[in-house]
Amino acid sequence: MGDKANAHPGAAGRAVAADQPASVRNVVLVGHSGAGKTTLVEALALTAGAVNRAGRVEDGGTVSDYDEIEHRQQRSVQLSLVPVEWNGIKVNLLDTPGYADFVGELRAGLRAADAALFVVSASDGVDGSTRMVWEECAAVGMPRAIVVTHLEAARADFEEMTRVCAEAFGADDPDAVLPLYLPLHGPQAPDGHAPVTGLIGLLSQKLFDYSTGERKDSEPGEDQLPLIEEARNRLIEGIISESEDETLMDRYLGGEQVDVKTLVEDLERAVARGTFFPVLAAAPATDGARQGLGTVELLELVTGGFPTPLEHDQPQVTTIDGRPRELKPCDPDGPLVAEVVRTSSDPYVGRVSLVRVFSGTLRPDETVHVSGHGLADRGHEDHDVDERIGALSTPFGKQQRPVSHCVAGDLACVAKLNRAETGDTLSAKDDPLLMEPWDMPDPLLPLAIQAHSKPDEDKLSQGLARLVAEDPTMRLEQNQDTHQVVLWCLGEAHADVALERLRSRYGVQVDVVPHKVSLRETFATKAGGRGRHVKQSGGHGQYAICEIEVEPLPGGSGIEFVDKVVGGAVPRQFIPSVEKGVRAQAAKGVAAGYPLVDVRVTLLDGKAHSVDSSDAAFQTAGALALREAAADVKIHLLEPVAEVSVLVGDDYVGAVMSDLSGRRGRVLGTEQTAGGRTLVRAEVPEIEIGRYAVDLRSLSHGTARFSRRYARHEPMPPQVAERVRKQEQEAS
Repeated sequence: MGDKANAHPGAAGRAVAADQPASVRNVVLVGHSGAGKTTLVEALALTAGAVNRAGRVEDGGTVSDYDEIEHRQQRSVQLSLVPVEWNGIKVNLLDTPGYADFVGELRAGLRAADAALFVVSASDGVDGSTRMVWEECAAVGMPRAIVVTHLEAARADFEEMTRVCAEAFGADDPDAVLPLYLPLHGPQAPDGHAPVTGLIGLLSQKLFDYSTGERKDSEPGEDQLPLIEEARNRLIEGIISESEDETLMDRYLGGEQVDVKTLVEDLERAVARGTFFPVLAAAPATDGARQGLGTVELLELVTGGFPTPLEHDQPQVTTIDGRPRELKPCDPDGPLVAEVVRTSSDPYVGRVSLVRVFSGTLRPDETVHVSGHGLADRGHEDHDVDERIGALSTPFGKQQRPVSHCVAGDLACVAKLNRAETGDTLSAKDDPLLMEPWDMPDPLLPLAIQAHSKPDEDKLSQGLARLVAEDPTMRLEQNQDTHQVVLWCLGEAHADVALERLRSRYGVQVDVVPHKVSLRETFATKAGGRGRHVKQSGGHGQYAICEIEVEPLPGGSGIEFVDKVVGGAVPRQFIPSVEKGVRAQAAKGVAAGYPLVDVRVTLLDGKAHSVDSSDAAFQTAGALALREAAADVKIHLLEPVAEVSVLVGDDYVGAVMSDLSGRRGRVLGTEQTAGGRTLVRAEVPEIEIGRYAVDLRSLSHGTARFSRRYARHEPMPPQVAERVRKQEQEAS
């Protein structure tokens, strides 16, 4: 692995297709923003012969970060697929954004992949969010390897970075995180920095020189072998400890020389099983170079050590009505089961769905069943429809290269699936199936928007529907209480991308307005009111009088209406009219314009006229009575309170609890969890946590997560209520 000579790259300029699962490797690149994932993908594409110079396909486009928004923001904001071919193996490289706001794209990449490359910058180290993703991969046994980039940085130290990675990723077994190569440094520059010009293989003990722009191997000098002896012995022991041959360690410790071929085979098996995690180094090609440092070694690791789709556990599959369905893993001849892992819109092609096939073979022009279940809470209605597959293609930058089929284990793009959304299952129309959805992060940052103009208003609903269809980490809310359209996002950058896509892709200009929480009103004490609606203006008059008593009820009781009229003072046919008027006025509010809740309204008495009384008159009288009752009594403003659970590293627990207290929160308790983290539970007014998704990320350096759920409404402190009332008056 990594030491094989005469590697044969794939041919450039043609679509890369696979005819069997064993010839596919699906690899997701993971790492913090700025670690160099996209640059590494482009370097691998160049080495594999898929591009004609760094980052360019043959018609001049880039292979990754080709979206206009990515160009403007200078960072990845979406999952990109770059397929290359190496030694007859198709490698689907899935480049994911590193910024936390786009973790939904990362989740999609993890779903589509069978192994992960963790890209770590030698100048920045390992951040907390990368560690958390590593733990997620470990929980499901996903094979992983580590690539150290930015070796050109002045203070870059590969050996120190390897130690940091072992500490960060090898908590259970530090000897499972070891380098396969050590860097070779060229002549020292005037600033004292010696650039990395090559690698030395610890197993093969060969030199791989990249200084000319193309890898050349040679034998090391006698003075170089002692430099790698300690690292080589540790690597061999680490590999042997994972060997299925239990006698190998005893033989090695007894002085027997283990064949390099045996070590490579054991290494590849350990990597594929997810029990050994090699560390490699890589750098992009310099101008005019054909191969970037370490890219050949990395491609050989991927094709030789990472598992095939046949070795990947298949997600649970059921029938549409929920009955479990057992399928042979990754069988190209089995029933069709594929999943939409990403949806995008192309101005010329329309909707394009990136699909991972888990069973069967997907072909153009066939009709499939599209099933989407389980995301109704995010604006995605459950649906089961039949659609015809359009053209199949494999993406390469902005290009779409046609392919004739997509076998189980492979990925392809499907054009014009008009109803399919991210997370949907594609299956045979006569055998519809459903895949268990993957975990999606909850969007917790509200973005209240309104159309900028009347033409925008006409296009807004369609634009928003397309937006949430593409991105299931967004949730669309039409708040009936505040009458706001709210787009729930993962963070500010996520929200910025959503607004830009609405504008540039769907032609909808929107304005962002302050987000409102659903406030309520209630009576602080018992009160009475008299509603008198008497009008005589010639012709048919209006006559209705009613007397009511209003008393507060426990939270969550709503509006309770009680009839205690005696003697027919209010005719029976008009009592529902009084209730209707009371409820209509309660919905409008009696003090600050918020709905009135948690009161009992008792109709005690009233008067009617044999001719002038009517349903409308008693509705008006009921509303007037409620307003009069509220005029001389204290009205509480109720605010929604959320139950918040924060999972945070122990180092930040104190800061998080102090911050929650500053938001008028009540900490309910803490609970120690695995991995040096604490779960903090608290109740916090929702008006105080509108931007908590952003603030918590800053407070914990991106390592904390939180969830929230509505608990109840409770009275707002008088000084806060007064401030809210003033803000409402200024806004109006």
